[in-house]
Amino acid sequence: MPQSNISLKPEALLFDLGGVIMDIERMRCVEAFTRLGMKDINSLLGDYGQKGFFLALEEGKISADEFRAEARKHLPEGVTDQEINEAFNAFLVGIPVERLRALEELRRQGYHIYMLSNTNPIMWNSKIAEEFRKDGKDINHYFNGCLTSFDAKICKPDARIFREAISRFNLNPATTLFFDDSESNCRAAAELGFQTATVYPGTEFIDIMSEKYPA
Repeated sequence: MPQSNISLKPEALLFDLGGVIMDIERMRCVEAFTRLGMKDINSLLGDYGQKGFFLALEEGKISADEFRAEARKHLPEGVTDQEINEAFNAFLVGIPVERLRALEELRRQGYHIYMLSNTNPIMWNSKIAEEFRKDGKDINHYFNGCLTSFDAKICKPDARIFREAISRFNLNPATTLFFDDSESNCRAAAELGFQTATVYPGTEFIDIMSEKYPA
């Protein structure tokens, strides 16, 4: 059972994306960049956080074009923008339709639904957008609002990105349940008064909600 500090029934739900809604697999991305000829990808790409120019993109400190220019310093000549984008997007496995419908069900039950994600504009404007369209809607159908690290220019678990979410979405942490697959991110949210639930591999957020708050 996921560790949590759930107490009062929440009014709002704040979701991480990767590992909670979107299935991810770091090694797919490592292998894709390795095939392109990047020898130091393991030192730059982590399961819960990135380094170097990967982190700079996620924090909104460089643009997608600047990221690709930095990536080319680690790659053989001739690698295209599309090849770099596709290698990066290999990190994302996809969103099962059942999770999209679970989000719809939670909205139907009256919850306000938000996303808080460490991500980057390359994924956000391509694979992520495509996955949210797979059931015939788009991302705005599922969420009342989304906040990304590249927009906020801060990554979780920095408390400032949680404060930005509180301000932007007018959240009351005490009545907001935060789902994340990272224990450190959940601890950071809990320190600011959020209810939290760590979504471990093999666990579904809808099962946590169904167990704690049957419809």
